[in-house]
Amino acid sequence: MDVAIVTVGDEVLAGETTNTNASWLAGEIAARGGRVRRILTMPDDRAAIAERVRAWSDAYDAVIVTGGLGGTHDDVTADAIAEAFGRELAVREEVRSAVVETVAAYRDANPELVEAHELDIDVAAWASLPAGARYVPNDEGLCPGFVLGNVYAMPGVPGEVRAVFGRVADEFAGDGVARTLYTPQPEGSMVETLDCARERFDAAVGSYPDTEGHNRLTVRGDDADAVEEAVGWLAERVETVDPE
Repeated sequence: MDVAIVTVGDEVLAGETTNTNASWLAGEIAARGGRVRRILTMPDDRAAIAERVRAWSDAYDAVIVTGGLGGTHDDVTADAIAEAFGRELAVREEVRSAVVETVAAYRDANPELVEAHELDIDVAAWASLPAGARYVPNDEGLCPGFVLGNVYAMPGVPGEVRAVFGRVADEFAGDGVARTLYTPQPEGSMVETLDCARERFDAAVGSYPDTEGHNRLTVRGDDADAVEEAVGWLAERVETVDPE
């Protein structure tokens, strides 16, 4: 499965928020045999998001969009995805009920904060999904996730991304296999060996220098036997160490 990830948020582009969601999602997808082909951070721009979602929905098996969901003025992701598929937003009753329940629980748990700040939630804004979308409950927050076609929309709060992704994680299974070797050898000493491995085996071989630990050699492919064969061949020609 080939996947693209889109992170939405002016605050991410401004460096105010670290994009941990993309790296976490990429790891989870790779662990399930999928492959992340693109990662992109975009501003809270409805037209730009719609254009990118439309293009990547056609190009990849799945697109994950995080951030920009909710009921505030800069939450434009749901509108953008609806636009990309030519849909309208509509309030879903089961989503409305979940939002009301979550708000009520927050009021009960934080009475002083609610009283001091006059909490006022536009339930309809938070409960609106593109017509025909599949609702994905968010057990960690107010904002619902949803799936429309092959596009998976998730809120931007990291804990909520994990909660929503956990409900759809099985849909990202793939045939990809990856094995990593750790070596104290400098990258420059392995160039010829790595080039030979890439030509010899039906697998991708990546070299990743690490100035604080051991350099990594990662072999990826769709054929587990080919990956194992490449790993064995490299291990005979490159000094390897246990990362622990």
